[in-house]
Amino acid sequence: MANGGDLTATGASIKQEPPVVPPPRRREIPTANIPPPRFAAPNRVNLTEENQSLLNSFRSSAAMTPQETDACMQSLFNVITSNEEDGAAQFREVISRLDEGNDLRKMASLLTSDLNRFLEMAIDDNGSNRIQELLGIRDDVDTFFYNAILSRFNHIMTDYEASRVAMQGMRVFSEEKKTGMCNYVRHHAVHLACDRCGYAVLKQIINVWSSLGHFVYRDQLLYVVAQNALDLSYHARGNYVVQHVLQLNDLRSTRNVAVSLSGHYFGLSFTKFGSYVVEKLLDTEEAAVMVVEEFLRCEGESLVGLATSAYGNFVVVKALRVMRERNRRYQFWGLVNKLRPHVHLLRGRNVGAFLYWLR
Repeated sequence: MANGGDLTATGASIKQEPPVVPPPRRREIPTANIPPPRFAAPNRVNLTEENQSLLNSFRSSAAMTPQETDACMQSLFNVITSNEEDGAAQFREVISRLDEGNDLRKMASLLTSDLNRFLEMAIDDNGSNRIQELLGIRDDVDTFFYNAILSRFNHIMTDYEASRVAMQGMRVFSEEKKTGMCNYVRHHAVHLACDRCGYAVLKQIINVWSSLGHFVYRDQLLYVVAQNALDLSYHARGNYVVQHVLQLNDLRSTRNVAVSLSGHYFGLSFTKFGSYVVEKLLDTEEAAVMVVEEFLRCEGESLVGLATSAYGNFVVVKALRVMRERNRRYQFWGLVNKLRPHVHLLRGRNVGAFLYWLR
């Protein structure tokens, strides 16, 4: 038998059949990781005449006249703030048909060209939601919104709806823009903390930066709050920002607040808002001892005055309870021994009832 392709048996040559090769396997293109278009809608939406005209204006390469610009601005305002049943669908349909380059830049430029109108849209519930959808698409488009936010920073950050636009920017903007916004927040932090809406926004910014892991930005802001903790603790709204910082259980920030308020625990405890902050300090391990030791340096009559005051009596009772629960014998009995000689003055107060049960 030869090793070639022919087999010789009876003098005849039998040709070998070629091997059967299976057809190539069809290559399947994975689709799971292909993101859908940003504004893709399940069904095509028929644009209103006004919105179709707006879309055509953004697509056109011709420069708009002042009259056309005003008309486009009004149409853009309408589609962004519309509370019609299909308002959101109309908005998304317009955006989905724009080229993400020149068309989208032209739209963002017009949207932010009049800062007062931009603020008016951002303050609107629908406007806030729809502007947020436009952030993070492209960095060059974000630049228009970034500049507009910083130009009206105080107005935006002291309004609930508008502030949501800024916070979305803090989530999706580039790191350079996030740093710029962080600097603005730090610069305006005290003003925001004392504003009727701004203080809640500032607390939310702290939470957002914590949840996103932007601890550098967060810690810089916490340091500013700690440095101004004394003034803020006396303030009707600022005190809640200081309390919020203490509730984070961040050792460095708690220490910074405690040091900033050192020497003022006694005076703060007489006031409504200050007493809230001192009680939050008593919830912490290290600052609680600092508070009680300052109380122990007071004369007995002064401590009794605090224990009989409208807000201070709650602080003193909490100090006693915390020291007992943490087995801080020196601080606990130090407070008790200062108060006991004046127990007759504490009748009817929480502190008096506490001392009574120690007998």
